[in-house]
Amino acid sequence: MELWQLPVTEVAALIRERRVSAVEVAESCLAQVEAVNPELNALADVRPEETLADARRADAAVAAGEELGPLHGVPASTKINTPRRGALTSHGVAAMAGMRAAHDDASVAALRAAGAVFLGRSNAPAFSVRWFTENEPHGRTLNPWSAAHTPGGSSGGAASSLAAGMTPLAQGNDIGGSIRFPAGCCGVVGVRPTVGLVSNWIAPEDTGPEPPLTVQAWAVQGPMARTVADARLALHAMAGADLRDPFGVPALPAAPPRTGPVRVGVVRDVGIAKPHPAVDAAVSEAARWLADAGYEVEEIELPLLAEAARLWSLLLFEDLRPGLPGMLEMADEPLRVHMRYAFEHAAGLWGEEPGLPAYLGGWARRATLITRLQEMLGTGMLLLTPVSAEPPFEQDADILDPGRGRSLVDAQWPMTSLPVLGFPGASVPAAVADGLPIGVQLIGGRFAEDLVLDAAQAVEDRAPRIAPPAFS
Repeated sequence: MELWQLPVTEVAALIRERRVSAVEVAESCLAQVEAVNPELNALADVRPEETLADARRADAAVAAGEELGPLHGVPASTKINTPRRGALTSHGVAAMAGMRAAHDDASVAALRAAGAVFLGRSNAPAFSVRWFTENEPHGRTLNPWSAAHTPGGSSGGAASSLAAGMTPLAQGNDIGGSIRFPAGCCGVVGVRPTVGLVSNWIAPEDTGPEPPLTVQAWAVQGPMARTVADARLALHAMAGADLRDPFGVPALPAAPPRTGPVRVGVVRDVGIAKPHPAVDAAVSEAARWLADAGYEVEEIELPLLAEAARLWSLLLFEDLRPGLPGMLEMADEPLRVHMRYAFEHAAGLWGEEPGLPAYLGGWARRATLITRLQEMLGTGMLLLTPVSAEPPFEQDADILDPGRGRSLVDAQWPMTSLPVLGFPGASVPAAVADGLPIGVQLIGGRFAEDLVLDAAQAVEDRAPRIAPPAFS
């Protein structure tokens, strides 16, 4: 196998054991970028000389016998909306196309401290608010499985680059499925951690306008990779206590105690969008694999997920409303259309202008739902859901017409319900249908990431190998 095809765990071990150099790994990944990125357009701001200089420093540290981090020498991409010192931070907006960050945000700093070698900035939609990846300054990113279907969004460039072998690791962020949905669309693994586990701190010089409360309380940074083991390794490297983050934890919580088999509740449909047959079949297969692995699997009804998905359309869009004119002034036309349809969807649930009482009531109801779900999952139970009620969407499906735009929001209830609640979730590939990957989502109690990833590993161990034929 070529070095670009190897998993993070193997690359890190080979570098640590001096069987390959970080430069050799970086050169292999850069060659793959040169070969496939012109077609897929997954990475922006690729600067080979800087990547190779970082790799040479990594090799010098190995030669000097220095203590090495768990990701030492591993190439990783970072997203264009996440500050990385000296790197393009355009947010996919033409007016910001030349912006470069002065500092690393906390998640990027953690990856740097763990030894990662940065390779490129992954593409995202303007302001990272669509489930599609296209913008004015960087263009459209394609899905390695099908150019006619979205690679997901907003971390679509990260997922596409992983599936096509450009890097073995990527950083993403998630407030409405932006890690988990692209992972499902491209057949890779994405982890949304519990809010506060991975610091969301950004240096004041790089934050821009003060973010809405939902962004502070819901948005998380997390890893994306081609295997569960790689995502777990990266998550542990990124996690850490950081009180600069207003929702950061003062110390990393211990794993919840448990005895006996882990229960898994299968939630296929919460009454918002009927699952596509291929999606339903993937959930059934994953449930069977988990039962084979010793989990106690049962079908359950969980209406609170539907309620949380509806709250997403209230709380997020009301937080965005005051800054919407400025956002739309800088937005490209696809984002303007997307936002119009999204606000129409929210108005259908909550009215044209819900007002302060509804908004405050929504935040209060959110707290109740969090408590109820933690009471269910806090003893070690897991949930299995679709990633989306549909397979990967056709390109531009969110802006074709108002009805289709609204139906996409409904299909994404597994993606939108979880950020409202702040619980951890992981997207893992489970099937291929009509030439497109289908993922499933596993959800655990707060700070039960390892329990979630254990179940994801059980699915991965039993699933067929899922990789785009042209890039495997």
